[in-house]
Amino acid sequence: MNVEYRKATPEDLEQIWDMNIADNNGNERWRMWKDTYISYNQNGDAYTFVILCDGRPVGEGTLIFSPECGAVSGRTELADTKTTANVNALRIRKEYEGRGYISALVHMMESYAAQNGYKYLTIGVEARETRNLAIYLHWGYDKFVMSEILEEQLVLYYRKALNK
Repeated sequence: MNVEYRKATPEDLEQIWDMNIADNNGNERWRMWKDTYISYNQNGDAYTFVILCDGRPVGEGTLIFSPECGAVSGRTELADTKTTANVNALRIRKEYEGRGYISALVHMMESYAAQNGYKYLTIGVEARETRNLAIYLHWGYDKFVMSEILEEQLVLYYRKALNK
């Protein structure tokens, strides 16, 4: 199997979001998020990175730079366009879990952020997602930043200092 990691092309974004919409039964929110995230990528407020297996997108993650992006909602402690960016929409298709692909993608995103002058990355996780929380802590996202209730779920945000 040929595995490739890269910054998403416009075609990758279309494919990923069409798959996400299909996986969520055409839910209107996912259609809205598709337009929103494609726009973020086009104007540089965020960049999405993809995992391709044999040319097919199977995973993704988005680096949000601007505090104006909806997922950050003005919270400059999560993303400020200068020193701090946010890891968001980190997903992989179920059949590709546990192979280290997401770890490699996050490492690539961290390298990209560091090369572009960012000193910190933040990440959010629902408190009930203990497996994901353990993974993020293992990756070094271990400085607690804040918490919030989002859609009736407690979300915890952590920060990691990047090494250049």
